[in-house]
Amino acid sequence: MSPEMSPEMSPEMSPETSLETSPRSPPMTEDLQHQRDRVIEASLAHVPFDGWSWKALEVGALDTGADAILAKRLFARGLGEAAEHFADWADRRMLAELEKMNLGEMRIRDRIHACVKTRIELNVPYKEALRHLLSFLALPHNLPLTSRMTWHSCSLMWYAAGDRSADWNHYTKRGLLVPVYSSTVLYWLSDDGNEDGDFPETWGYLERRIDDVLKTFGLPKRLKERLGRLPRPFRPFRHSSSPFSSTNR
Repeated sequence: MSPEMSPEMSPEMSPETSLETSPRSPPMTEDLQHQRDRVIEASLAHVPFDGWSWKALEVGALDTGADAILAKRLFARGLGEAAEHFADWADRRMLAELEKMNLGEMRIRDRIHACVKTRIELNVPYKEALRHLLSFLALPHNLPLTSRMTWHSCSLMWYAAGDRSADWNHYTKRGLLVPVYSSTVLYWLSDDGNEDGDFPETWGYLERRIDDVLKTFGLPKRLKERLGRLPRPFRPFRHSSSPFSSTNR
């Protein structure tokens, strides 16, 4: 699973602030989740101009008809918590869309392709906001948070694709999908798309990356087969008695 996370620091927190003394967000309820969803969605229109900042979140709160202070009440642990909620909101929307597809009738590679493509397509209206969010997540103290968010999204994709492994395959599959998903998002951010608003070059890139992963999975089997065809010079002596065996002593 993902590495342990230290609490996300808000501008008011110093690096030495411990979990026990940091601000705590209220327990998650359906109503709280709905409030957070609304503020995050409204804030995305302002992020391209104000960055991933309290200003964008506060104006977003105002857009929902609430007071600006609501933003800091909803995300008491700071801007990192708001970023994590955006990822959670995007993941839930992705899963809702995937439920409408017949993933069970697809090949595994097509299921993963559909998961990554759906996750990206849902963020097309927020492309510029996502660019600023990724700049925020690229800050050194946010790298553990970024890793956790990415791992969680990729884990949900595999789960939606039907994976229920609990052994080392669980970690291998997600570990291989993380760079595929991450690099595809970065490719998409630099892809202007076509006149129809689609991104065929990005989907082609995604297809090639999935091909690379499949080749990686097939390598051990191919290596074993090739090694099996190599000559074995000591085969004639396999069943002979060793000069140091007990029968020769």
